[in-house]
Amino acid sequence: MAEQIPNATARLELILGHERLARLESACVMVLGLGGVGSNCVEALARGGIGHFVLVDADTVEASNLNRQAIAFVHTLGQKKTDATRNLILDINPAAKVKTLDAFLLKDNTSTLLDTLPHPDVLVDAIDTVSAKLAAARWAQERGVYFISSMGGANKIHPELLKVSMLSQTHDDALARIMRKESRKRGLSDFRVVYSPEPAREVLAPKDAEGKAAQLGTMSYIPPIMGQLIASDVILHLTGLNQSEENRV
Repeated sequence: MAEQIPNATARLELILGHERLARLESACVMVLGLGGVGSNCVEALARGGIGHFVLVDADTVEASNLNRQAIAFVHTLGQKKTDATRNLILDINPAAKVKTLDAFLLKDNTSTLLDTLPHPDVLVDAIDTVSAKLAAARWAQERGVYFISSMGGANKIHPELLKVSMLSQTHDDALARIMRKESRKRGLSDFRVVYSPEPAREVLAPKDAEGKAAQLGTMSYIPPIMGQLIASDVILHLTGLNQSEENRV
């Protein structure tokens, strides 16, 4: 059994204390989607002391991922994202426990697939499909799992506008608007999201061989910062620091 590297979490313990750090080491976080947001969230969680991971994605690393994904390097091209992310985690913390599932989540299979996996303390949604995002939110709420979801980051360039809030408090984000509407229709409770009210920019890329113009452009820093913001929310939730800071105010 691999052991954690000595002093790897020393700086964390200085700010969190031994008890809170122990909570993170015993916590399990499930991450759906290992793209720009999800992979960078996982990296921050691994460096932040989380000891157990469940990773779900069916994609492989492609050249177009190199501009933003924590797992995208020339040497990882063609690898399953779940494998590349597992390797990233274990290269940071060899003692971490990682369970993976190579699957696309759809509205009709999300509940069944997630029920086959270890029960997490937190569920992070970093997938793109609205119906699957809603299914993931329902799954988490029905099982009492803390849930946070990533909204739209494509075609945006200003990271200072990114926010962590409840879905009901979002504004001027197209994906969040759809999620609010569909959540109400399904009777879902409010939940945490990362979003940006920045208007999406028009893409400038040329048309492809079929004459279709690309629709979603991504800056190198927007998805990673979104992932880092989600990781911060997860860590503060698991350590109780969100609540303690609110009580202090």
